[in-house]
Amino acid sequence: MKKIIITGASGFIGSFLVEKALDLGWQVWAGVRRSSSREYLQDPRIQFIDLEFSDTKRLTGQFMDFIKNNGKIDYIIHNAGVTKCLNSDEFDRINFRYTANLTDALNEAGFPLEKFVLMSSLSAYGVGDEKNYTPIKTSDNPKPNTAYGISKIKAEEYLQKHADFPYMILRPTGVYGPREKDYFLMLKTVKSGLDVGAGFQDQHLTFIYVKDLVEAVYLALQSPVKNKGYFVADGDVYTDKEYTALVKKVLNKKHVLSIKVPLSVLKVISVVAEKISKITKKPSTLNRDKYKIMKQRNWECDITPLIDELGFSPQYNLEKGLEESVAWYRKNNWL
Repeated sequence: MKKIIITGASGFIGSFLVEKALDLGWQVWAGVRRSSSREYLQDPRIQFIDLEFSDTKRLTGQFMDFIKNNGKIDYIIHNAGVTKCLNSDEFDRINFRYTANLTDALNEAGFPLEKFVLMSSLSAYGVGDEKNYTPIKTSDNPKPNTAYGISKIKAEEYLQKHADFPYMILRPTGVYGPREKDYFLMLKTVKSGLDVGAGFQDQHLTFIYVKDLVEAVYLALQSPVKNKGYFVADGDVYTDKEYTALVKKVLNKKHVLSIKVPLSVLKVISVVAEKISKITKKPSTLNRDKYKIMKQRNWECDITPLIDELGFSPQYNLEKGLEESVAWYRKNNWL
Protein backbone atom coordinates (compact mmCIF):
# COMPACT_ATOMS: atom_id res chain seq x y z
CA MET A 1 0.00 0.00 0.00
CA LYS A 2 1.37 3.41 -0.99
CA LYS A 3 1.82 6.02 1.73
CA ILE A 4 1.34 9.73 1.19
CA ILE A 5 1.53 12.99 3.16
CA ILE A 6 -0.61 15.85 1.84
CA THR A 7 0.07 19.28 3.34
CA GLY A 8 -2.64 21.94 3.33
CA ALA A 9 -5.13 19.08 3.46
CA SER A 10 -7.91 21.05 5.13
CA GLY A 11 -8.20 23.54 2.27
CA PHE A 12 -10.29 23.51 -0.89
CA ILE A 13 -7.77 21.71 -3.13
CA GLY A 14 -6.21 19.72 -0.30
CA SER A 15 -9.43 17.98 0.68
CA PHE A 16 -9.90 16.75 -2.89
CA LEU A 17 -6.29 15.52 -2.98
CA VAL A 18 -6.97 13.50 0.17
CA GLU A 19 -10.14 11.98 -1.29
CA LYS A 20 -8.27 10.84 -4.40
CA ALA A 21 -5.56 9.12 -2.36
CA LEU A 22 -8.22 7.32 -0.32
CA ASP A 23 -9.99 6.25 -3.52
CA LEU A 24 -6.69 4.70 -4.66
CA GLY A 25 -6.51 2.75 -1.41
CA TRP A 26 -3.43 4.56 -0.16
CA GLN A 27 -2.50 5.23 3.44
CA VAL A 28 -3.01 8.96 3.94
CA TRP A 29 -1.55 11.46 6.39
CA ALA A 30 -3.31 14.81 6.16
CA GLY A 31 -1.07 17.70 7.11
CA VAL A 32 -3.26 20.17 9.01
CA ARG A 33 -2.76 22.65 11.81
CA ARG A 34 -4.51 21.97 15.10
CA SER A 35 -6.63 25.08 14.55
CA SER A 36 -7.71 24.11 11.01
CA SER A 37 -11.18 22.90 10.14
CA ARG A 38 -11.53 19.20 9.39
CA GLU A 39 -15.00 19.56 7.90
CA TYR A 40 -14.05 17.77 4.68
CA LEU A 41 -11.63 15.32 6.32
CA GLN A 42 -14.11 13.06 8.11
CA ASP A 43 -13.09 9.70 6.62
CA PRO A 44 -11.87 7.49 9.50
CA ARG A 45 -9.00 6.19 7.34
CA ILE A 46 -7.31 9.60 7.42
CA GLN A 47 -4.39 10.03 9.80
CA PHE A 48 -3.28 13.52 10.78
CA ILE A 49 0.08 15.20 11.17
CA ASP A 50 0.84 18.78 12.26
CA LEU A 51 4.17 19.68 10.64
CA GLU A 52 6.39 22.38 12.17
CA PHE A 53 7.22 24.23 8.95
CA SER A 54 8.73 27.23 10.74
CA ASP A 55 11.47 25.21 12.48
CA THR A 56 13.70 23.05 10.28
CA LYS A 57 15.28 21.26 13.25
CA ARG A 58 11.94 20.28 14.76
CA LEU A 59 10.59 19.36 11.33
CA THR A 60 13.59 17.10 10.75
CA GLY A 61 12.89 15.39 14.07
CA GLN A 62 9.26 14.89 13.09
CA PHE A 63 10.29 13.09 9.90
CA MET A 64 12.84 10.93 11.69
CA ASP A 65 10.15 9.91 14.18
CA PHE A 66 7.73 9.28 11.32
CA ILE A 67 10.16 6.89 9.62
CA LYS A 68 10.77 5.07 12.91
CA ASN A 69 7.03 4.63 13.56
CA ASN A 70 5.62 4.20 10.06
CA GLY A 71 8.46 3.21 7.76
CA LYS A 72 9.06 4.56 4.28
CA ILE A 73 6.73 7.17 2.80
CA ASP A 74 6.22 7.11 -0.96
CA TYR A 75 4.86 10.54 -1.83
CA ILE A 76 4.43 14.06 -0.50
CA ILE A 77 2.15 16.67 -2.05
CA HIS A 78 3.10 20.09 -0.71
CA ASN A 79 -0.15 21.96 -1.14
CA ALA A 80 0.07 24.20 1.93
CA GLY A 81 0.36 27.92 1.28
CA VAL A 82 -1.47 31.24 1.32
CA THR A 83 -3.13 33.23 -1.47
CA LYS A 84 -4.02 36.23 0.70
CA CYS A 85 -2.57 37.57 3.91
CA LEU A 86 -2.34 40.71 6.04
CA ASN A 87 1.29 41.45 5.20
CA SER A 88 3.02 40.71 1.89
CA ASP A 89 6.01 39.34 3.85
CA GLU A 90 3.75 36.46 4.87
CA PHE A 91 3.74 35.21 1.26
CA ASP A 92 7.51 34.88 1.38
CA ARG A 93 7.55 33.24 4.82
CA ILE A 94 4.81 30.69 4.16
CA ASN A 95 5.00 29.97 0.43
CA PHE A 96 8.78 30.13 0.04
CA ARG A 97 10.55 29.70 3.36
CA TYR A 98 8.30 26.90 4.61
CA THR A 99 8.88 25.03 1.33
CA ALA A 100 12.64 25.47 1.75
CA ASN A 101 12.44 24.27 5.37
CA LEU A 102 10.41 21.25 4.30
CA THR A 103 12.91 20.35 1.57
CA ASP A 104 15.87 20.73 3.95
CA ALA A 105 14.20 18.69 6.69
CA LEU A 106 13.40 15.83 4.34
CA ASN A 107 17.01 15.75 3.13
CA GLU A 108 18.48 16.01 6.63
CA ALA A 109 16.22 13.22 7.92
CA GLY A 110 17.22 10.97 5.03
CA PHE A 111 13.55 10.70 4.21
CA PRO A 112 13.17 8.31 1.24
CA LEU A 113 10.66 9.52 -1.35
CA GLU A 114 9.50 8.41 -4.77
CA LYS A 115 8.10 11.83 -5.61
CA PHE A 116 7.51 15.27 -4.11
CA VAL A 117 4.93 17.47 -5.85
CA LEU A 118 4.94 21.20 -5.21
CA MET A 119 1.67 23.01 -5.87
CA SER A 120 2.84 26.28 -7.38
CA SER A 121 0.84 28.70 -9.53
CA LEU A 122 0.63 30.24 -12.98
CA SER A 123 1.32 33.49 -11.12
CA ALA A 124 4.89 32.27 -10.59
CA TYR A 125 5.50 33.02 -14.27
CA GLY A 126 3.46 36.20 -14.46
CA VAL A 127 1.26 36.41 -17.55
CA GLY A 128 1.51 36.03 -21.31
CA ASP A 129 1.94 38.82 -23.83
CA GLU A 130 -1.00 41.20 -23.43
CA LYS A 131 -0.66 42.76 -26.90
CA ASN A 132 -0.92 39.54 -28.84
CA TYR A 133 -2.39 37.37 -26.07
CA THR A 134 0.49 34.93 -26.45
CA PRO A 135 0.29 31.90 -24.13
CA ILE A 136 3.01 31.46 -21.51
CA LYS A 137 5.27 28.46 -22.17
CA THR A 138 7.36 26.50 -19.69
CA SER A 139 10.43 27.55 -21.69
CA ASP A 140 9.71 31.24 -20.99
CA ASN A 141 11.57 33.12 -18.30
CA PRO A 142 9.40 33.64 -15.21
CA LYS A 143 8.32 37.26 -14.71
CA PRO A 144 6.13 37.31 -11.60
CA ASN A 145 4.78 40.74 -10.72
CA THR A 146 2.99 40.02 -7.44
CA ALA A 147 4.27 39.20 -3.97
CA TYR A 148 2.33 35.94 -4.23
CA GLY A 149 3.89 35.03 -7.58
CA ILE A 150 7.38 35.94 -6.41
CA SER A 151 7.02 33.71 -3.34
CA LYS A 152 5.97 30.81 -5.56
CA ILE A 153 8.84 31.16 -8.04
CA LYS A 154 11.31 31.38 -5.16
CA ALA A 155 9.96 28.07 -3.84
CA GLU A 156 10.31 26.54 -7.30
CA GLU A 157 13.88 27.78 -7.69
CA TYR A 158 14.83 26.40 -4.29
CA LEU A 159 13.64 22.94 -5.30
CA GLN A 160 15.42 23.19 -8.63
CA LYS A 161 18.74 23.60 -6.79
CA HIS A 162 18.32 20.07 -5.45
CA ALA A 163 18.83 17.93 -8.55
CA ASP A 164 18.90 14.72 -6.50
CA PHE A 165 15.52 15.49 -4.93
CA PRO A 166 12.64 13.82 -6.86
CA TYR A 167 10.41 16.86 -7.28
CA MET A 168 7.67 17.84 -9.70
CA ILE A 169 6.14 21.32 -9.96
CA LEU A 170 2.58 22.03 -11.04
CA ARG A 171 1.40 25.56 -11.85
CA PRO A 172 -2.40 25.63 -12.04
CA THR A 173 -4.31 28.56 -13.42
CA GLY A 174 -7.59 29.62 -11.76
CA VAL A 175 -8.89 26.62 -9.80
CA TYR A 176 -12.62 26.38 -9.17
CA GLY A 177 -15.10 23.78 -7.99
CA PRO A 178 -17.17 22.72 -4.95
CA ARG A 179 -15.98 24.19 -1.63
CA GLU A 180 -14.05 27.01 -3.37
CA LYS A 181 -14.82 30.46 -1.95
CA ASP A 182 -13.32 33.17 -4.19
CA TYR A 183 -14.93 32.28 -7.54
CA PHE A 184 -18.03 31.46 -5.51
CA LEU A 185 -18.31 35.14 -4.58
CA MET A 186 -18.56 35.98 -8.28
CA LEU A 187 -21.31 33.37 -8.72
CA LYS A 188 -23.15 34.82 -5.75
CA THR A 189 -22.85 38.36 -7.13
CA VAL A 190 -24.23 37.35 -10.54
CA LYS A 191 -27.06 35.46 -8.87
CA SER A 192 -27.94 38.71 -7.08
CA GLY A 193 -28.24 40.39 -10.48
CA LEU A 194 -24.91 42.18 -10.70
CA ASP A 195 -21.78 41.57 -12.77
CA VAL A 196 -18.76 43.67 -11.80
CA GLY A 197 -15.77 43.59 -14.16
CA ALA A 198 -12.23 44.98 -13.80
CA GLY A 199 -11.19 47.37 -16.57
CA PHE A 200 -12.46 47.84 -20.10
CA GLN A 201 -10.00 45.73 -22.12
CA ASP A 202 -10.92 42.07 -22.60
CA GLN A 203 -9.31 39.60 -20.24
CA HIS A 204 -8.25 36.23 -21.61
CA LEU A 205 -8.89 33.75 -18.81
CA THR A 206 -8.01 30.10 -18.24
CA PHE A 207 -9.41 27.70 -15.67
CA ILE A 208 -8.96 24.22 -14.24
CA TYR A 209 -11.68 22.30 -12.44
CA VAL A 210 -10.45 20.97 -9.12
CA LYS A 211 -11.03 17.31 -10.03
CA ASP A 212 -8.97 17.70 -13.22
CA LEU A 213 -6.20 19.37 -11.23
CA VAL A 214 -6.20 16.44 -8.82
CA GLU A 215 -5.84 14.03 -11.75
CA ALA A 216 -2.85 16.03 -13.00
CA VAL A 217 -1.24 15.85 -9.55
CA TYR A 218 -1.57 12.07 -9.37
CA LEU A 219 -0.29 11.66 -12.92
CA ALA A 220 2.77 13.64 -11.83
CA LEU A 221 3.19 11.51 -8.71
CA GLN A 222 3.08 8.20 -10.54
CA SER A 223 4.92 9.20 -13.69
CA PRO A 224 8.60 8.26 -14.12
CA VAL A 225 9.23 11.90 -15.09
CA LYS A 226 11.06 13.88 -12.41
CA ASN A 227 12.47 17.36 -11.83
CA LYS A 228 10.16 19.18 -14.23
CA GLY A 229 7.36 21.73 -14.04
CA TYR A 230 4.05 22.06 -15.90
CA PHE A 231 1.20 24.54 -16.30
CA VAL A 232 -2.23 23.08 -15.57
CA ALA A 233 -5.40 24.33 -17.28
CA ASP A 234 -8.33 22.78 -19.17
CA GLY A 235 -6.87 23.85 -22.52
CA ASP A 236 -9.53 26.43 -23.38
CA VAL A 237 -9.38 30.22 -23.25
CA TYR A 238 -12.33 32.44 -22.34
CA THR A 239 -12.80 36.18 -22.40
CA ASP A 240 -14.25 37.70 -19.25
CA LYS A 241 -17.49 38.26 -21.18
CA GLU A 242 -17.67 34.60 -22.19
CA TYR A 243 -17.04 33.55 -18.60
CA THR A 244 -19.85 35.76 -17.31
CA ALA A 245 -22.19 34.47 -20.03
CA LEU A 246 -21.54 30.88 -18.93
CA VAL A 247 -22.12 31.77 -15.28
CA LYS A 248 -25.45 33.39 -16.18
CA LYS A 249 -26.42 30.33 -18.24
CA VAL A 250 -25.59 27.85 -15.48
CA LEU A 251 -27.37 29.97 -12.86
CA ASN A 252 -30.31 30.49 -15.24
CA LYS A 253 -29.99 34.20 -14.58
CA LYS A 254 -31.23 36.19 -17.57
CA HIS A 255 -31.21 39.77 -16.31
CA VAL A 256 -27.89 40.97 -14.90
CA LEU A 257 -26.60 44.53 -14.62
CA SER A 258 -23.01 44.66 -15.91
CA ILE A 259 -20.67 47.29 -14.49
CA LYS A 260 -17.07 47.86 -15.55
CA VAL A 261 -14.91 49.42 -12.84
CA PRO A 262 -11.96 51.46 -14.17
CA LEU A 263 -8.65 50.00 -13.05
CA SER A 264 -7.70 53.32 -11.44
CA VAL A 265 -10.79 53.14 -9.24
CA LEU A 266 -10.20 49.47 -8.47
CA LYS A 267 -6.66 50.29 -7.35
CA VAL A 268 -7.95 52.85 -4.85
CA ILE A 269 -10.55 50.38 -3.56
CA SER A 270 -7.82 47.73 -3.17
CA VAL A 271 -5.63 50.04 -1.11
CA VAL A 272 -8.54 50.97 1.16
CA ALA A 273 -9.61 47.32 1.55
CA GLU A 274 -6.05 46.37 2.47
CA LYS A 275 -5.87 49.07 5.15
CA ILE A 276 -9.20 47.97 6.59
CA SER A 277 -8.01 44.35 6.71
CA LYS A 278 -4.97 45.40 8.76
CA ILE A 279 -7.23 47.17 11.23
CA THR A 280 -9.64 44.22 11.51
CA LYS A 281 -6.77 41.68 11.41
CA LYS A 282 -8.65 39.73 8.73
CA PRO A 283 -7.09 39.14 5.27
CA SER A 284 -9.10 40.78 2.49
CA THR A 285 -9.95 39.10 -0.80
CA LEU A 286 -9.18 42.45 -2.41
CA ASN A 287 -5.77 44.06 -1.80
CA ARG A 288 -2.92 45.62 -3.77
CA ASP A 289 -1.44 42.26 -4.69
CA LYS A 290 -4.84 40.97 -5.81
CA TYR A 291 -5.34 44.18 -7.79
CA LYS A 292 -2.27 43.35 -9.89
CA ILE A 293 -3.81 39.95 -10.66
CA MET A 294 -7.16 41.49 -11.62
CA LYS A 295 -5.38 44.10 -13.73
CA GLN A 296 -3.66 41.47 -15.87
CA ARG A 297 -5.39 40.86 -19.18
CA ASN A 298 -3.82 37.61 -20.38
CA TRP A 299 -3.82 34.33 -18.45
CA GLU A 300 -3.22 31.99 -21.38
CA CYS A 301 -0.76 29.15 -20.84
CA ASP A 302 0.54 26.21 -22.87
CA ILE A 303 -0.40 22.80 -21.43
CA THR A 304 0.97 20.78 -24.38
CA PRO A 305 3.90 19.37 -22.32
CA LEU A 306 1.46 18.19 -19.63
CA ILE A 307 -0.60 16.37 -22.26
CA ASP A 308 2.35 14.92 -24.19
CA GLU A 309 4.58 13.94 -21.27
CA LEU A 310 2.13 13.00 -18.52
CA GLY A 311 -0.91 11.98 -20.58
CA PHE A 312 -3.16 14.62 -19.06
CA SER A 313 -6.69 14.71 -20.50
CA PRO A 314 -9.06 17.16 -18.80
CA GLN A 315 -12.59 15.83 -18.33
CA TYR A 316 -14.26 19.15 -17.53
CA ASN A 317 -14.69 22.19 -19.71
CA LEU A 318 -15.79 25.37 -17.94
CA GLU A 319 -19.52 24.88 -18.49
CA LYS A 320 -19.51 21.31 -17.17
CA GLY A 321 -17.38 22.33 -14.19
CA LEU A 322 -19.62 25.28 -13.37
CA GLU A 323 -22.72 23.11 -13.55
CA GLU A 324 -21.28 20.61 -11.07
CA SER A 325 -20.04 23.41 -8.82
CA VAL A 326 -23.36 25.26 -8.78
CA ALA A 327 -25.21 22.01 -8.04
CA TRP A 328 -22.94 21.48 -5.02
CA TYR A 329 -23.33 25.07 -3.81
CA ARG A 330 -27.12 24.75 -4.02
CA LYS A 331 -27.20 21.36 -2.33
CA ASN A 332 -25.10 22.72 0.54
CA ASN A 333 -27.11 25.95 0.81
CA TRP A 334 -24.30 28.23 -0.32
CA LEU A 335 -26.50 29.55 -3.13
